[in-house]
Amino acid sequence: QWSADELAERIAPYDALVVRSATRVTAALIAAAPGLKVVGRAGTGVDNVDVPAATERGIIVVNAAGSNAVSAAEHAIALMLAQARNIPQAHSALVDGRWERARFGGIEVTGKTLGVIGFGNIGQLVAERAMGLGMRVVAYDPFVADARYREMGVEKAESLDGLYPECDFITLHVASTPETRGFINADALGKMRDGVRIINDARGDLIVEADLVAAIESGKVAGAAIDVFPEEPATASPYFGVDGIIVTPHLGASTGEAQERAGVACAEQVAAALTGGMVTSAVNIPVVSAETMATVGPFLPLAGHLGRLAAGIAGGITDSIEVICEGEIAEHDTRLLVTAVLAGALTGHTVESVNMVNAADRARERGIEWSDSATSVSRDYTSRLKVQIGDVSVAGTTVGSTSRPRLVEVLGQSIELELADHVGILRYADKPGKIGTVGTVIAGQGINIASMAVGRSLEGQATMGVTVDTPVPPETQAAIADGADAEVWFVELDV
Repeated sequence: QWSADELAERIAPYDALVVRSATRVTAALIAAAPGLKVVGRAGTGVDNVDVPAATERGIIVVNAAGSNAVSAAEHAIALMLAQARNIPQAHSALVDGRWERARFGGIEVTGKTLGVIGFGNIGQLVAERAMGLGMRVVAYDPFVADARYREMGVEKAESLDGLYPECDFITLHVASTPETRGFINADALGKMRDGVRIINDARGDLIVEADLVAAIESGKVAGAAIDVFPEEPATASPYFGVDGIIVTPHLGASTGEAQERAGVACAEQVAAALTGGMVTSAVNIPVVSAETMATVGPFLPLAGHLGRLAAGIAGGITDSIEVICEGEIAEHDTRLLVTAVLAGALTGHTVESVNMVNAADRARERGIEWSDSATSVSRDYTSRLKVQIGDVSVAGTTVGSTSRPRLVEVLGQSIELELADHVGILRYADKPGKIGTVGTVIAGQGINIASMAVGRSLEGQATMGVTVDTPVPPETQAAIADGADAEVWFVELDV
């Protein structure tokens, strides 16, 4: 295996680079490859590839999306069965010369309830296999259409708090985001059924390790099976040596079949990129015509932000998304804008990566439908883009020579707010002094307001938009809602 320096010395004449997880494709390496046209990742994640640096150079980055889904789902089932029957512990005892049948008696899974948190591709595969074992399956994922639950015969939990007390086993299949990191904590564990068992082969930082260990040692949680860790490779962990916890070294995708699928899929995508074929698993924005990009391109970041904002306010996508293009942008092919909205709405809510190329597939997997319409008329703006999810609507445009994204409508009310990384929307009764009260409450939580805009309707409702300097955790949002007597939504946009 070449070192990073050796690879940088050798890569100059090559058009394509194919890597697995051990090789880091850095900006420096990309700079050393003037002829590079495509980077292929023979696997799902692209954490080891500097995608922005590749995009800046016009280099396509492809992966082998979905290649490990079956393997990850089967590993989750294997972990569930292993802890249900105490297989690793019984094996260790027996090879140590101890015949302890009574100590390692287990439980059946037939008739038990499995909770699936994250009902994307892998979560659905786990559910299918669990139902084949005679289990009842309850799933929670606000970004999956109700129809998909019905099609699969899976019960939909309306909230995590509703899922927790129902389940004998809980398996995690969500991405690591600011909202999900550490969401399995002491509070969540306390709401679960006594004797619950946890499975995690998604991301290591979803669970607060110390809280899970404490819950197992107290007897609240019967056991856990862990395949992933906050820092990997993990040669030390609070989990190690705890009775009731079994661990594996991130084996979810480690099957011959998954590795073969990843290699073949990656090679096919690299070949397609080099020969002008159809690339279906690119993780950066695909090349489009200069004419389309001249008008539509500046609105692509806005489209993603509006999708993310609408989904954040709506609390998920359970049915459909509508995209309305107005003005000059409506005179062009708007499919890129629709795709950008889908990608934004799903970002952070799927285990699999979401981007401009695969957003439609990710939406279809979840039974989400979408529609778009276009009109050359745009009141007050040269172009305007509107996104509707259920009864939540947001609209925006771009301003200035750098096409800065601006929110111009939210929840049916006109507003003028330049978007930023951390955006808050508040809706409250329109009363004298209310703006000051809301501002005081937000400041009282130690949050600095960078900008503010207020809109009002004829029904006595006012909507405030704010941008703030730091993320606002859920407990702080709840305190603001209570103190200001308002509905509150804070959404991370990564502007």
